Amino acid sequence: MSALTGTVRILPVKSYVLHEKYNGVLNDGYDIALIELSRSAELTTWVQPACLPSAGYITPNGTECYVTGWGFISTSGPASDTLLEGLLCVLDHEHCSQPDYWGDNVNKRQLCAGECGSSACLGDSGGPLNCPGVNTVWEVHGIVSFGSARGCNYPKEPTVFTRVSCFIDWIEEVRTGQLGGLY
Repeated sequence: MSALTGTVRILPVKSYVLHEKYNGVLNDGYDIALIELSRSAELTTWVQPACLPSAGYITPNGTECYVTGWGFISTSGPASDTLLEGLLCVLDHEHCSQPDYWGDNVNKRQLCAGECGSSACLGDSGGPLNCPGVNTVWEVHGIVSFGSARGCNYPKEPTVFTRVSCFIDWIEEVRTGQLGGLY
């Protein structure tokens, strides 16, 4: 993964909503939450609003995307003190759910990415998987959920992400207060 530079700004969380079906079991595919910040982030070259994919969109096999995070820089650590980004290629559900990959440990509410570059690692959970969208706009297609217990970038165990396109309606319901709003 390569380092991204910029100034660190800490914005406290005002409220949050966990998906109502999340039960702590990562491979159920409901590993998603929304947060409301205490104030708006200052937009800079490095800080921009995130676009979302269309509801139900399936990211094509082989799509080159980028994961970002402050997690471990390798299986044995240490954690990074700078934001890192890494290139990952999407593996479609047909490939990722093969018995010699994740098998039944992944479902269609998740997507896998890795093997063409790097991977997410311990400490990257909750970070975005940004993929090219329409008109070169980047979209958040995934949220880091889990990876191999054997180590980062382990063969045939690519990083597993919550598939954002499966939750567009839920995101809109939370945003408009139809689910009771943020906590």
